[in-house]
Amino acid sequence: MKYRVLVADDHPLARRAVRALIEGEPDFEWIGEAASGSEAVVRCGELLPDVVLMDIRMPDGGGLEATKRIKQLYPHIRIVMLTVSDDVADLFTAVRYGAQGYLLKNMNPEDWVHYLRGLLDENSEISRVITDRLFQSFRSEGRTSSDEAPPSVLSQRELEILSCVATGQSNRQIAETLVISENTVKNHIKNILGKLALDNRVQLTAYAVRHGLTQNMSQGDGR
Repeated sequence: MKYRVLVADDHPLARRAVRALIEGEPDFEWIGEAASGSEAVVRCGELLPDVVLMDIRMPDGGGLEATKRIKQLYPHIRIVMLTVSDDVADLFTAVRYGAQGYLLKNMNPEDWVHYLRGLLDENSEISRVITDRLFQSFRSEGRTSSDEAPPSVLSQRELEILSCVATGQSNRQIAETLVISENTVKNHIKNILGKLALDNRVQLTAYAVRHGLTQNMSQGDGR
């Protein structure tokens, strides 16, 4: 299956460079571009891409607000931020709005594509690197939202799996830790995301840290 990709960046040369990378890869398909955050929202409605590569800094609606709006309208669309620096504050906001992670614009082209694949595969080593990168930021943030579902909506097994996800374990590692099958782990993670109204494993990590669920899990109702 090919990922259908939309690129949002206000610099024509940047869009051209990203397009050249995407069109050179068999598992990606370039479908369009946008020059601002507001245009990216419109183009998503027109083209319904699988993935948006979103520049953080753009005129007429920046990438962060566009990410928030797109995830509200089209929650299935994956968003990866494009940036020249790994500013934790911007990355924290992007992930809170639903982004999968980020790509640095100055990376080598071959590394760039490798990391993009890794970000789209949330069970990959690269996705866990992103999780680790944000962990301390989430811990220091420490805030909980009043409209978040409480941990009590999760069963004891779901709490255990959430704790494993938050420490960066892959589905295979979680299965080995809890002596269950990988398919069972996948089904539990799908249910956890649904109960908490979250989009990806990085958001699950943020939730676990905010609610103090990353160590010695003992809560839950035993379901």
